[in-house]
Amino acid sequence: MSTTELAQLPAEIARGLLSINAVALRPHEPFTWTSGIKSPIYCDNRLTMSYPAIRDLIAEGFAAIIREKYPDCQAVAGIATGGIPHAAWVAHKLNLPMLYVRDKAKGHGKTNQIEGHYAPGQKVVLIEDLISTGGSSLKAAVAVREAGCEVQGVVAIFTYQFQNALDAFAAEDIPLDTLSNYSALIKVAVESGAIREEDVALLQSWRENPSAFGV
Repeated sequence: MSTTELAQLPAEIARGLLSINAVALRPHEPFTWTSGIKSPIYCDNRLTMSYPAIRDLIAEGFAAIIREKYPDCQAVAGIATGGIPHAAWVAHKLNLPMLYVRDKAKGHGKTNQIEGHYAPGQKVVLIEDLISTGGSSLKAAVAVREAGCEVQGVVAIFTYQFQNALDAFAAEDIPLDTLSNYSALIKVAVESGAIREEDVALLQSWRENPSAFGV
């Protein structure tokens, strides 16, 4: 994937996610998250598994980022559960070992939190499907780090671009890269007619203060 193709990827991924309803925007009929927060966006990137062209575009994007930014990566780790299939496809493209990381250690057997073979000092890039606050992704990255591996970074399909997520990654000194983001999605949604131009300010205000949206 060329530099030009990488630059075009956020819009291309956003179009793909919109086309399969992996993301939906409802600025005037917000969704309700389990936390109670009202949200104008619903994101379910697990749907990408069912669309070969889109999942391959995602895998190529991940592989390109890893080749460019983490050329000495020695293993790819999927964050359970949404990151696992994408990690498998990326590891195959890069001919690298694959791991996956649970949200917590198993309560039986070997009580593993990290599945797959790894070694102390191994350079690992983690794969995630969605970054909201970043909490679960960082928990997985810290688990890999505490297992003795070197976490080179986290790469994800999509991010809401919350400032607290960026701050959390910075605090742990873990780089974050995403294939697409909320800003790119809004731009593509306006261009395609999925939302109206006059709704853009409302959608942007949610990213700045999600707890105040729709109340």
